[in-house]
Parts: sequence; structure tokens; C-alpha cells
Amino acid sequence: MTADLPADFQPLRTERLTLRPLRPEDAAELHRLVNDWEVAKTLARVPFPYPRALADEWIASTQAQMQARTAWHLAITGLEAAGEPGEREVLVGCIGLTAHATKREAELGYWIGRRFWGHGVGPEAAARLASWALANLELDRLVASALVENARSQALLRRIGFRETGDGVREFLARGGTMPVKLYELTRADLPLAAPALADQPQASGGANILLVAACALIDPDGRVLLARRPEGKPMAGLWEFPGGKVQAGETPEAALIRELKEELAIDVAESCLAPFAFASHPLGERHLLMPLYLCRRWEGRVAPLEGQALAWVRPNKLADYAMPPADKPLVALLRDFL
Repeated sequence: MTADLPADFQPLRTERLTLRPLRPEDAAELHRLVNDWEVAKTLARVPFPYPRALADEWIASTQAQMQARTAWHLAITGLEAAGEPGEREVLVGCIGLTAHATKREAELGYWIGRRFWGHGVGPEAAARLASWALANLELDRLVASALVENARSQALLRRIGFRETGDGVREFLARGGTMPVKLYELTRADLPLAAPALADQPQASGGANILLVAACALIDPDGRVLLARRPEGKPMAGLWEFPGGKVQAGETPEAALIRELKEELAIDVAESCLAPFAFASHPLGERHLLMPLYLCRRWEGRVAPLEGQALAWVRPNKLADYAMPPADKPLVALLRDFL
């Protein structure tokens, strides 16, 4: 499977912060902030005292790790008044993800300079990176740990959706030995996302809200099927699915697909080119999803990701290699056997 992360990582932004790749010129300020016992004592991989030269070496290594897609270590920066009209960028701390070599997971870690404690910087940065990671990397979950004595870090992880999974021990360089830690994990289901509105959706006789969604398997001349990745901010962000969307009030599934394919992929599809193939029926909490799947081999225009979503043309026998929502998975086997 081809990774989607661009080589030139684009900075992530929040209301107050920017998360960007580290630069050589960050080394002096990074050293000043992390070479502080109150900061270093809570970090597993940071020695104390922290040698100045190590800051240069570590920053250089983060660039290579990002290119190799094994880790993403980022500077957390903010803006402050510069003494004359205008603002200047200030290094606040660092945050990162380290991918597990054999599992679809990555470990989240962060630190904030002591002068910036108590301003909500940690949860703001960690929530942003966690949301981005699950939407853009080939991961099923994020993991993290916090010292048993570090109640502040434990509260931060819970605040952004992490669940405690048990106890463990880790080697802490600054402490010179192992220390007890609390273990945490975060999956897509744990992200605090608002549920989509259910207005104008039909209701089953038993009282369940029926969410009617139309999906399409676009098939190119080489027999490959198009998958789209759900973007950050949507439920189940990061999972791959067949293009389509919710059927609006007064629409037929075919009309909804024609509209969605135009809005999402910039292509025009005639209703006569949509062939009903199968459907999925799946519970979604208080709702129940009903999703007809259509096949389409002919369209006008060139497929383009108008909503910034990642796209992949996939051989039928490789569809199961892509992480998909539960409702889509049964359709994969049917489609593979048919094609």
C-alpha cells in the first residue's frame, strides 16, 4: 500500500499553535527548554543534564525519520509580541509520534517548556497531532504512557480521548532506571467527534434512525477499483471507503451518487451507468446504516480529489489490505469475487 504522507510535511495549526518540522536554528532554544530537571524527569528518552550538542544531533535525526516515515517529531510554536508592532515565533515544546515496526500503531510523546505550563498548550497540540495521525497514517491506534506520579500528563491524555489500558514500567534516562507508568491508547472510535445530523432520515418501525448512504465502486479500464480515504474531522477519519454519501431528503440513491461524485471527484455520471450491485446493513449506535453499492465503469471527466481526500486505485484482490469501516468490509469480498 502506498503511503499518502507528502515528503514536504505541511505544518499543522490550531487556534494558537503551529506544529512544524524542527529546524537546525531551533537547537539552542530547544536545549534551553528541555535542559530543565522538572521537564526532563518526566521523559523516558531524555538524559539530564542534556548536552547542547545532542540538540543538534537529534534535530538532524528527526528529518531523516520523517522522510523514512518511522517517526514524526515536531516543534510546537506560538506567537508573542516582539516589542515593536508585529509578532515573533516562539518555541514552546516538542511533540512526536514513533511508529511501531510491526504493528499498526504509533506512540505519542510530548514535552512543554516550564514557562508555558498551565496554558493548555499540551492538550491543544496533542489533540491536533492525534487527530491528524489517525486520519493520514496507516494506523489503527495511538499509544502513550505517563509516569504514575505525573497526574498532569495522565489528565491530559484522558482529556483528549485516550483510555487507560493498564500499568507498566519504562526506562527513564534522566532517572537512571525503570519507573512505573500508566499505559493508554486512542482509536478512531475514541476521538471526540460530533455525530452527523439525522434530520429528514427515515425511521424504522422499531424506532431506529435509518441512515441511507449511497456508495459507488468506480472501475477503471484496468479493472481497478477507486477507494477514498475519509479526511480528518469526519467520523472514522483515515479509513478507506467507496466514494458516495448520504442521500438527502427527496433524493433517490442514484441522484445522490451523481451529486456526490460530482462534488467529491469532479466527474459526471449518467444514471444509466450506475448498476445496483449489493448493499450493506450495519448498526451504528442509535442509528442503522443502509448502504446500496453501485458499480460504474463509465463517466465523464478526470477523477480529482476536490475535498482534499486521498485516493487509491486498487486491484480487487488487494482491497482487503485497506482498513475500511465495518459496513464496507462485507462488500469487499463480493466485489472481489465478481471482478
